[in-house]
Amino acid sequence: MDGFQRRREQKKQDILEASINLFMDYGIQKVSIAEIAKKAGVSQVTIYNYFENKHKLIHEVFIYYVDKAVENFEQVVYSDVPFNEKIKQIIFNKKEVATQINEEFYQYLMKEYSTEGNYIEQVYQEKTIPYFTKLFKEGKKQGYVNPNLSNEAIMFYIHMLKDYIQREDVYQNILPLTEEITDIFFYGTMGKKE
Repeated sequence: MDGFQRRREQKKQDILEASINLFMDYGIQKVSIAEIAKKAGVSQVTIYNYFENKHKLIHEVFIYYVDKAVENFEQVVYSDVPFNEKIKQIIFNKKEVATQINEEFYQYLMKEYSTEGNYIEQVYQEKTIPYFTKLFKEGKKQGYVNPNLSNEAIMFYIHMLKDYIQREDVYQNILPLTEEITDIFFYGTMGKKE
């Protein structure tokens, strides 16, 4: 990639980062292209050159956000820390996101998540399932996950939870419960076993 292309990609990433930060803080409707341009250090024209309109920018931000989340999950799964530390990192990340994300931005993400053939579903099938499989295999090997649980049963539980969360009546009310749901998922209703 030549210098021009690198600068172009960097500008695009700056716009996406500025957009995510503003959307996380203020939601989508309250944030203007002018505010995004100012935060990204570019002109409004530059934003329109890259994304045509705010709707396309929002869609690109959504994909960028999902890709970053998957990348963070992948880093945790493939890190050298023990299984129990990985779980703590995953729970902490969920808690941190749940307390920082603007409700309107979250609702937009979940609405996109619940549409047929959406990007999150594609990423879930291609990347998340293999990461969960690796994570729980490692948990069994290290003695943190019951070795009698089949991968099929664990994945069934994950699919069931994912399918339920995609329902509009559920995702509209789930944000405040994110940390608790993540705790139940990893530790069950009995809590952590020391």
